[in-house]
Amino acid sequence: MADETSKRTLPATSWAVLGLLSFGEELSGYDLKKWSDRSLRFFYWSPSFSQIYSELKRLEKAGYTSSRMVAQETGTRDKRVYRITDAGMTAVREWAREAPVDPPVLKHGPMLRLWLGHLLEPEQMREVLGRHQEFAEQMRLHAVADAQSAQDEPAWAYPTLTLKWAERYYASERDLAAAMLDDIEALARARAERPADETLN
Repeated sequence: MADETSKRTLPATSWAVLGLLSFGEELSGYDLKKWSDRSLRFFYWSPSFSQIYSELKRLEKAGYTSSRMVAQETGTRDKRVYRITDAGMTAVREWAREAPVDPPVLKHGPMLRLWLGHLLEPEQMREVLGRHQEFAEQMRLHAVADAQSAQDEPAWAYPTLTLKWAERYYASERDLAAAMLDDIEALARARAERPADETLN
């Protein structure tokens, strides 16, 4: 039976892992890591293997998952696979429907560097934004590829929509970095055109 006190204290990582199991598959810790890398990392974060395994232990103790050992080929270690229980499905459904939705917390490294742009050389700032453009485009392409590979799986209809959101989000990040590069150039031109006495103040 599920431990009722655990429902109130489960961290977001637990709900994310339980959510991955809610699609009905029996999954190993390795499978859960692979699935999170193909979905969660685009809009939340991808838990490490150690986080996944610690959360699986917590969820099993709470009665929200069950596990069993599966024999592997000769010479390969048996693996443990996990399945969501009825209590786990009830709990994650209740959490998804009723728990308050936290607003996004923006921790934007390039934006922080831009804020401190007066401490950097202009070329350093351009480099930071250029790298962010490249990163955003790579993430956009990964989201597109993962959405295409998930679209034939009916159970993944909503995760596929989140991948489309991720595609649009990273496209906007790429375009925002390009716009900031233009803004930096405009700022540099404006400063160059100021009278010498103004630039000294």
